[in-house]
Amino acid sequence: MLSMTGYGKGEYKAGGIELTVEVKSVNNRFLDFALKCPRIFLGQEDLVRGMVRTSISRGHVDVFVTLSDKREREKQLTVDLALARAYMDAAQKLKAAIPALSDELTLAFLLRQSDVVREDDASASVDEELIGALTSALSLALDSHRSMRLAEGERLKADLLSRVDEIARLRESIAVRAPHVAEEYREKLMLRIKEYLDGKVEEQRILTEAAVYADKCNIDEELTRLLSHIEEFRLIAKEETVGRKLDFLIQEFNRECNTICSKSNDREITRCALAMKNEIEKVREQIQNLE
Repeated sequence: MLSMTGYGKGEYKAGGIELTVEVKSVNNRFLDFALKCPRIFLGQEDLVRGMVRTSISRGHVDVFVTLSDKREREKQLTVDLALARAYMDAAQKLKAAIPALSDELTLAFLLRQSDVVREDDASASVDEELIGALTSALSLALDSHRSMRLAEGERLKADLLSRVDEIARLRESIAVRAPHVAEEYREKLMLRIKEYLDGKVEEQRILTEAAVYADKCNIDEELTRLLSHIEEFRLIAKEETVGRKLDFLIQEFNRECNTICSKSNDREITRCALAMKNEIEKVREQIQNLE
């Protein structure tokens, strides 16, 4: 079993590149993906999403990427001539409007304007080395994330199977008790009618009434289906991705248990069925954590 909740971290450090990827996930009905990364990697979102899909099928997943690129790379300066001319025109208009202004527009002033002279270097675009670093760190993060989810899933599996064992025990108690309910009803009915009629009672009429009652409260089918569901649950629990299957199956558990409660006219069966519903609800809550 795999839990939907997990955390994984992967790092790449080589050739002046230091890149870290963190993967965090929590419960969600479907796969919901969000990437937070430097702008240089925005074009690689499909790559990251594809790698995430191969490892995670359900849950809300956040991927965080941090990058420090210390490689020595060729740099170039780009000059915005139109903007420089606009600065000069503005300066001339100010001087014409306010003659008292004496400072001249200098080359040093224009060079200090970041919008006039821009530094362009290779770090502004992603290259194969950076993509390799990203995929390497992400693979490590996903492996770590999966290991954590698997460990948590095994703990959930142990808890779920122990609760299913308790459900099976309660079902067996109900199965043992159920055959005696109709017979006890027949004896109580016979006793009451004898009291009212001073011992004069038609045996056949009592048997007919008891048979009708037995048919109304018969839960053999529900107990059989419940046993089948328990066996199916234990089989599915051996798989990795089980969340949706078990979510559907536990609804069937609940359906059979509700029917047993509605048909029951016996205190002990009702007690066991209610205890069973309590365990089923705990199982249902835990299943929401499974992928």
